[in-house]
Amino acid sequence: MLTEEVKASREKVVLDHFADEVAQDWDATLSTFPHPRYELIPTETVHDGDSAVRGYYHDTRVAFPDQRHEMIALRHSDDAVIVEFYLLGTHLGPLGPVPPTGGKFKVRMTAFFVFDEANELVTERVYFDQLTMMRQLLKAVNLKSPSGLVKMAKILRGFAKLGKEPKDEIPALPARSSNGS
Repeated sequence: MLTEEVKASREKVVLDHFADEVAQDWDATLSTFPHPRYELIPTETVHDGDSAVRGYYHDTRVAFPDQRHEMIALRHSDDAVIVEFYLLGTHLGPLGPVPPTGGKFKVRMTAFFVFDEANELVTERVYFDQLTMMRQLLKAVNLKSPSGLVKMAKILRGFAKLGKEPKDEIPALPARSSNGS
């Protein structure tokens, strides 16, 4: 059973992490991990280590400079803080090979902030529906104009390229017995 002290400590780490991300204070955000690691389950992508996570921050903030979140709920489990939130932003810059759509998105997500036995943050594991985000971003493209059709073709080609990138093996959470061990 988790103590209230452990819950409060973990919750502070997670809330500081979220606030620092919105402020785009990457040094502060990365300081919440002894070893930064993000696992994006829908895209089968792992950003492991300081350099890789900084690259992820850079790329996503070029694409979505106003990216932010709205907290829905926060829960504790034996080894994680689980956060439900809306991620919001506007696609104003390229996302890898995907040109900007100008579209806004608001997507419900769940993040598992997994802690080790020493109560240090091990990873942020994020789950969301990619199709919901894509659908919202594509709404901004005017398909009634020739230039809009050309733009849509470029965007779809970009998403296709993203889909062909090599994927990482994302480890499953260790199984737990029904008695919590």
